[in-house]
Amino acid sequence: MDRLFFDANVLFSAAYRPNNGILALWKRKNVVLCSSQYALQEAHINLDDAAQQNRLARLANHLEFFEVAASTLPSGVALPDKDVPILLAAIAARATHLLTGDLRHFGPYFGKKFAGILVLPPAAYLHP
Repeated sequence: MDRLFFDANVLFSAAYRPNNGILALWKRKNVVLCSSQYALQEAHINLDDAAQQNRLARLANHLEFFEVAASTLPSGVALPDKDVPILLAAIAARATHLLTGDLRHFGPYFGKKFAGILVLPPAAYLHP
């Protein structure tokens, strides 16, 4: 069973439009959906209207939340300070996949595994 950890931009994208294709992640069978309060708060702050924030709250009801347990990144990973809690929370969640649209910071790690977590953009997971 896959354990999917969502970065803030995945949560934001899912809540932004009511018919977003990324919502297919919430319909997957045999997966555990995970994120962190840190990611949820970042997504919430960036959503402009009440309908989007309400969609985010409904989507969050289907997530298991994990927070940072370790203090150091896996060997070979360098991330900006704001992204460190995302990867560390994914490790704490025992995620099999970290799904993120952050091409700038996580892009160099797409398709690679760190601490047993495969880093992918959501589309690569949905359409392998």
